[in-house]
Amino acid sequence: MNGLAALGAAPHWLVLPWSVWDAWWLAPAALALDLLLGDPRLPWPHPVCLLGRCLARREAPVRRFGGSGAGAPPRLKLAGACALALLCAGTGAVVLLLISLPVAGGAFALYLAWSGLAMGCLARTGREVLRAVEGAPLPEARAALSRLVSREVSAMDRPTLRKTLADTLSENFTDAFFAPWFWLLAAGPVGLWVYKAVSTGDSMWGYLNERWRWPGWAAARADDMLALVPARLSVLALWLTDALARLRPAARPWDGRWPGFRAVAGQARGMPSPNSGWSMTACAWLCGCRMAGPSVYFGTRVDKPWLGPPGAESAPWDARRLAALLELERQAAVCGGLALGLVCLGRRAFS
Repeated sequence: MNGLAALGAAPHWLVLPWSVWDAWWLAPAALALDLLLGDPRLPWPHPVCLLGRCLARREAPVRRFGGSGAGAPPRLKLAGACALALLCAGTGAVVLLLISLPVAGGAFALYLAWSGLAMGCLARTGREVLRAVEGAPLPEARAALSRLVSREVSAMDRPTLRKTLADTLSENFTDAFFAPWFWLLAAGPVGLWVYKAVSTGDSMWGYLNERWRWPGWAAARADDMLALVPARLSVLALWLTDALARLRPAARPWDGRWPGFRAVAGQARGMPSPNSGWSMTACAWLCGCRMAGPSVYFGTRVDKPWLGPPGAESAPWDARRLAALLELERQAAVCGGLALGLVCLGRRAFS
């Protein structure tokens, strides 16, 4: 019998293999590998690339089913939802098969947990883009940033490039790390990679433009749902990190202040996405600079509210503040991530 079931915390059939309930060490080991080494560099493609290829092959059948005319939107929504469901079911089944193999299952579980977290890759890419923004010719700096963002960068000057880099780094603290981490703890590599399948669908199809509004509707809504709790927990992680860093001021390179959870929630709810504003707002306040505001996506201006302390336009993003933001997120991945894991284990021990 599984140790969790013996404690009576949950029925055995609810405990997915290699979740925090079943293997306490897997998530911390994956986090350490991610932060130290970044994405695994191996001869085969990264699993996210495989998900992207599978989804790209589904576009043509989805559009054939949707057709054209007045009835196209509901058919496209249905076809997009079916494509996403098949991708998630297939992903979950393959991952479950791999981690259930005798002998090799543990190695597959560690690899899949490690490759599903992207904090190390986000930090490394963020530093590379920051160097380009600060030191490369403007066209090269724009090209470097375009690897991270979907918004239009061709007309951005350097201050706008810096602000946009801060936006994407803080938003991706949830998307690239905290949501995958949450699902790894809760449901092991199976839950993590089902979430990654949804997230990949949202990043490829979840745009509010003419091409993707209906085929990507299901992916966007599913991503909103699966990231709802992690986005709010990411604020707790950032708050905890700041509170601990204040005990050692030398470990706190960011110079903003914590405004309180009510202020963070009030600003975050004003964003068009139900989840993106939470980590962005917390990071903006802690770094003492503004984020969000009007942006251009695929030629269309999107008016977002400004996040962060009032009057922060007098303290624009610069290389020092962006480096502090990267350090804040690194510490939050360790402090907040491990704290959430310990809470889960504590609940297991006392259930």
